[in-house]
Amino acid sequence: MIDHTGCVVSDWEKSKAFYDAALGALGATLMMTVPKEFTGGQNVGGYGREKPVWWLREGGEPGPGRHIAFTANNRADVDAFYAAAMGAGGRDNGKPGIRPHYHPDYYGAFVLDPDGNNVEAVCHRPDHGPE
Repeated sequence: MIDHTGCVVSDWEKSKAFYDAALGALGATLMMTVPKEFTGGQNVGGYGREKPVWWLREGGEPGPGRHIAFTANNRADVDAFYAAAMGAGGRDNGKPGIRPHYHPDYYGAFVLDPDGNNVEAVCHRPDHGPE
């Protein structure tokens, strides 16, 4: 049902570096930036695999309490997301692992981005080893 969503960031370059690494581990890239003459002079960019679905907007009121979960193709991608996000300045909010209280195959990892947003990668598939 959701076509796209996003969040406000306080430091464009710091957040861009974080999401370049974390989402890059899931096969997503910064696909589009909106010219500043259409954004009131703020940096705005969209990440995705096939089209921009996760948007960052510089300025405004960032902060904790926001949550977004990105789909991972397999558990190794969840692990790679976590490692990349932590290496890019993320803070641990739940190491990769099974979350059986959601369902038996829920494998996720949670990281706080530079503004405190709770960013997750999740795979809902059973583990069948390396793919």
